Amino acid sequence: MLINIHCAKCIGIDAVPVTVEVDVASGIGIHLVGLADAAVKESLLRTITSLQSMGFRISGRKIVINLAPADMHKKGTGYDVPIALGIIAASGQRDLPLLGQFMVMGELGLDGTVREVPGALPTVELAGRTGLKGCILPLVSALEAAEYEGCDVYGVSGLYDVLRILSGEELCDDLLVRNIISSQPESSGKVNAEVSYGVMDFAEIIGQESAKRGVEIGAAGGHNIILIGPPGSGKSSLAKAMAGILPPMTLEEALQTSKIYSVAGKGNPDGGLIRRRPFRSPHYSASAAALIGGGSDNIMPGEISLAHNGILMIDEFCEAPKKILELLRAPMEDRKVTISRLKSKVEYPADFMLVAATNPCPCGYYGEGDRCTCTPGKRIAYLSKLSGPIMDRIDIQLWMKPVDPKMLVERRKAESSSVIAERVLKAREIQKRRFREDGIFCNAAMNSRMIEKHCILDGQCKALLERIIEKMGLSARACSRIIRLARTIADLEGAQDIRPEHLAEASSYRFLDKQNIFE
Repeated sequence: MLINIHCAKCIGIDAVPVTVEVDVASGIGIHLVGLADAAVKESLLRTITSLQSMGFRISGRKIVINLAPADMHKKGTGYDVPIALGIIAASGQRDLPLLGQFMVMGELGLDGTVREVPGALPTVELAGRTGLKGCILPLVSALEAAEYEGCDVYGVSGLYDVLRILSGEELCDDLLVRNIISSQPESSGKVNAEVSYGVMDFAEIIGQESAKRGVEIGAAGGHNIILIGPPGSGKSSLAKAMAGILPPMTLEEALQTSKIYSVAGKGNPDGGLIRRRPFRSPHYSASAAALIGGGSDNIMPGEISLAHNGILMIDEFCEAPKKILELLRAPMEDRKVTISRLKSKVEYPADFMLVAATNPCPCGYYGEGDRCTCTPGKRIAYLSKLSGPIMDRIDIQLWMKPVDPKMLVERRKAESSSVIAERVLKAREIQKRRFREDGIFCNAAMNSRMIEKHCILDGQCKALLERIIEKMGLSARACSRIIRLARTIADLEGAQDIRPEHLAEASSYRFLDKQNIFE
């Protein structure tokens, strides 16, 4: 008897259908085919042991299990439950009339428990697109899709729960994940550990008012920032405080980010979509695969994709190998990353704000009187890692001086993050209305066509921009980024059009383009 079970495999942040075909016929042995990796092949022993522990028998006949399509590699442990269901149904031990109406994924324990698997959110989306009645997932995984309304999502703890649903003999509304969520006490505001972070308040940072202004503009428009200054000047504190002034993600942004975390096995354990913007801070010694993403057949997202719609902070930027820094070029421009292997190619979104922090020289004290012990050659070599193409893509360049001792002693309180966040939110709301038909969310993501449409310059602005380009020797990309930045500054003021003062301030944040800072 041939039985088909609907499953899925994630490629990037999208799921593609996989069918587990099980047939019991005359012969001997259990055969698994369909380009399964070691984890899937080991599932046979897990599945058989689990079924026997639950009182099911393994037929003495030939059992053939095919994972279709057979030319696509299958990885992971999510096919355990479908294989078990196929053996039960094909051997006639249980009638499962609803088996063809559900998509099923899950890893089996030896006692019949069902453990979580990655990629729940894309799997549920696929079930909805293909017109299936519902999707059956391990409870922890199903919680990620609690807000999905395209089909019924069931969260199960064991194989008996799956059999209850598929037998159709009783209503299983108690297993619907939306009912499970509604029956739980109100969340205490927990945030997924993978996207949580300690947020500083701007009021706790003494001085650095000009740098705070630059960070506010960056948050308002989604612009990349580099902070250059001596140790203790507040670079890392400002970067962390920036996370506290970012507006909440829109539904579309939350869905994109949640799918990335779901595929990476880092979904929200409290249920529903991830609403808080991610803040990723990899060490500067991170490998290329950790930063960009990688793997062999199962290509996983890296830090730049996990920072999608949020912040990627790299401290000690100039200490990182230049080869690693240059890997950021294409994602910063294209806002996506394409990872190619011999037999596969995967694309992940990577629309992040880069916040880089670095010292101006190896000892860190250049520009602070006689404290610097570096030779001019060492200083130039140190910042030479900030190549022209990288700096072209960084909109806001901030040089931070040490805080005045008098201000440190007096510890005057500055504006709080909540006040700054209100201004940022108003600017983002303006951009949301502006780009409602363009498919982007912030000024930094504008392409040339959108710049022409939304950043119209009058004659005075054009004349000023021409002088700025000639004086600073800017590239075409840097020129476009100055216009985008000026548009954000205008949005913070609530101005309808870009004015000369907006362009002047925007150009002032590109001091590394003006001259050799060590001269």
